[in-house]
Amino acid sequence: MSITVMRIRLATVEDAARILAIYAPYCTDSAVSFEYQPPDLEEMRKRVTAHEMHPFLVSTETIDSEEIVTGYAYASPHRLRDAYRWSVETSVYIDADRKRTGLGRALYERLLAMAKKQGYCNAYAGITLPNPASVAFHESMGFRHLGVFEKVGFKHGAWHDVGWWQLCLATPEQPEAIEKAIWPGT
Repeated sequence: MSITVMRIRLATVEDAARILAIYAPYCTDSAVSFEYQPPDLEEMRKRVTAHEMHPFLVSTETIDSEEIVTGYAYASPHRLRDAYRWSVETSVYIDADRKRTGLGRALYERLLAMAKKQGYCNAYAGITLPNPASVAFHESMGFRHLGVFEKVGFKHGAWHDVGWWQLCLATPEQPEAIEKAIWPGT
């Protein structure tokens, strides 16, 4: 078996099955995601292609000349009202076998750089608590803790709190129009 260097790129609809395989255990086995059941493949395809104004990235490895998605990160609208358009909510999900390898950091660094280049000013992360690894990760990326929504979600027979973290990407006097999510150099 030969493994090449990890690659990060924009997600495509062809990545949806592997993205779903990575995401499903977060739905069924934990409270990390508040979805009770993972979406079906068609729904995941829609999610991958839904927000051309928000970056959706995958990391891949090539094993025996087959490209395998190993993790993904994306930005989505923070809220739907017009004045929120310069803020995004960010998420990162890593294959269970690739956790604590630096993959999440590499994805987030690229995601946040793209969001900033597009004109977004704030990135927010909602973290189901307790989750010390995710809290430490986000704080190491520069996010600061804002507060907690207590008992905001019920899953696996228990109420769960969600903590909110913010990363300021830019503070312009007058924000610019948001640009389309385009891979650098294309």
